[in-house]
Amino acid sequence: MKKKIAIIGSGIAGLTLANLLKKNPDFEFVIYEKENNLNLNEGFGIQLSTNSVSILNKIGFDQLNKNEKYNPHKLDFYSIDCNKICDLDLMFFNSTKEKYTTLKRSTLVRFLKKDLLSNSIIFCKKINKVEKTKEKMNIYFIDGTNDEVDYLVVSDGVFSNTKSIVEKKPFPPNFYKAIAVRTQLQNKDISNFSSNNISLVMGANAHLVLYPINQNKEFNLVCIIRREVENNENIRTIIESSIFKQNKNLAKLFKGNLNSWPIYTSGKPIKSVYKNVFYIGDSFYSFPPTIAQGASQAIEAANELFDLINCNHPNLQNEYFKNRKTKTNLINKRSKFNYFGFHLSNIILKIFRNKILKSVVKNKKFINFYLGKIYK
Repeated sequence: MKKKIAIIGSGIAGLTLANLLKKNPDFEFVIYEKENNLNLNEGFGIQLSTNSVSILNKIGFDQLNKNEKYNPHKLDFYSIDCNKICDLDLMFFNSTKEKYTTLKRSTLVRFLKKDLLSNSIIFCKKINKVEKTKEKMNIYFIDGTNDEVDYLVVSDGVFSNTKSIVEKKPFPPNFYKAIAVRTQLQNKDISNFSSNNISLVMGANAHLVLYPINQNKEFNLVCIIRREVENNENIRTIIESSIFKQNKNLAKLFKGNLNSWPIYTSGKPIKSVYKNVFYIGDSFYSFPPTIAQGASQAIEAANELFDLINCNHPNLQNEYFKNRKTKTNLINKRSKFNYFGFHLSNIILKIFRNKILKSVVKNKKFINFYLGKIYK
């Protein structure tokens, strides 16, 4: 008899799992999405390290039009005055088929959606309650409908309402005392930086990441700024006081439309009280944005769960949670360390940091230890 899986949320994690499940006729699945359409915001770029690209290649990502993605050569480190410190060779992690990749988030979502049947995603579905009946989960929606499934997979983000409904207690995310600002640029706007690479600009209490997102050399710029409180202050005023104050020449990077939002991270990962309920993507854990692993870990988690369900693992939930928690703790520690290092304001500490960076980026053993455990 077919196993039925309900996926809550049509983000990257949920869509990846759906694409993996459709390869096996023993599974039936449906994605329930509370919004009325998929989020295809063109302004968002994402980075995919080789661990996630290898998974996506199983479902045809290597066949995606090459013009719609980019394989940056290096990660260039800059000080806030745009003086280059050193660079990290990203091709160290590449293989013939799996390469570090940047692209628009909307491009990846369209790819993940294109081979799913039209009835695979049901929109405007908000959960009212969840109950266990024998070995199955009953999902009740606000519109009065319900569904009975073998597995419930929650992937509705860091603000997951489903998690609170399932576990019957609140799980508020934590404000990370920082905001993110994002905009898009063209090649002509980035004269101080290499158009082939990812550029990381480190300043006092802020950093910028700039990278190409396709072969047309459109660029995504993300700026992370420390803020003790979340408020409604004008975003350009915040940028002027935090970024332009350190280097007014960076103003040309922020001439376009700006999107901004407060950064939230998760509390500690949890294992559901129900053995056939699983959390993936940001519903499991949302990382600080300093190691570019949000999308990659969403994809990796979906694959881990699929493999365990596919082989009918006898201790499915415990095995999934153990593996995911171990990887999450590793990445979280690296992310917090990067956040500290990127935002140094003390001149002596910055000199010391830059000297260390110049040394470690050329040390293959260290790079394999620090990033290889994440990227591979």
